[in-house]
Amino acid sequence: MTEPSTITGLHHVTAIAGDPQENLNFYSGALGLRLVKRTVNQDVPNSYHLFYADGEAHPGADLTFFPWPDQPPARRGTGLASEIALAVPVDSIDYWIERLARSGAQVGKPETRRGARALPLVDPHGLDLALVETADEREFSPWAASAVPAARQIRGLHAVRLWERDIALSARFLTATLDFTSAGEEDGWHRYTLGDGGSGRQLEIRELPQMARGSWGTGVTHHVAWRVPDDPSELAARERIAAAHRRPTEVIDRFWFKSVYFLEPGGVLFELATDGPGFTADEEMDHLGERLVLPPWLEPRRQQIVSGLPPLEYPPQLP
Repeated sequence: MTEPSTITGLHHVTAIAGDPQENLNFYSGALGLRLVKRTVNQDVPNSYHLFYADGEAHPGADLTFFPWPDQPPARRGTGLASEIALAVPVDSIDYWIERLARSGAQVGKPETRRGARALPLVDPHGLDLALVETADEREFSPWAASAVPAARQIRGLHAVRLWERDIALSARFLTATLDFTSAGEEDGWHRYTLGDGGSGRQLEIRELPQMARGSWGTGVTHHVAWRVPDDPSELAARERIAAAHRRPTEVIDRFWFKSVYFLEPGGVLFELATDGPGFTADEEMDHLGERLVLPPWLEPRRQQIVSGLPPLEYPPQLP
């Protein structure tokens, strides 16, 4: 019998963006997140991979992007993450409404989700986001250089929402294999939590049996990564996933963490990602994100890679 999976929460969520400078201006300039790693997609190294997080790049704060401006817009549908929720402090939604009014984002009306105020919005490239107020304790360090005051800054990933054709298949996998617990349903959204639940340790699923399957493109989530503390925990979780016939990849060294990828039963691409070594493995904390960094195996190709990348203006333009 295999050991429990020891998945502790969200590690990062990666989405597909359009123009990289526009992405940087919105997420670092408007949302005030810190660019903590400027690198390339290791599988498609002629394109950027941009990582945003809190002031000290804690796992669980990472929102990352593949800027692929030549991609067509995504086709929304089942088998994809439909929204990324970001944690903000209690009583900060009004601040964010005012700030986002000049950001280029489409801002919806505030709503209440399980007693918490939430602000849905759509980023400049079509990605659905929500800012959700929470008082839950989190790993968080403010970014001193942010244009957003420390008391209003985004605390990290709060939750993800998925659209599925058959919730039963995904629910069984989440609870039996990944050790999630059902937290009930509200307004058609079924919540599942890890550990004691709370901000950064939850996902929600809406069952939409008549909706067609979605497809990747700009403005949609590419994959959802879940935290494991170390290599043994990742291998134990991988064993459970393999036993559930989800065909996980072998462990892939991403240099700043190690990854295992697999499709959950509804078709959403999931990842296991280790907490370490972390983004300071090759940069000083005070200088994260200031220059293009490559994993050692891509370093011999630096000149070729750099020549194919558009320049990025940093610090970003502020709204």
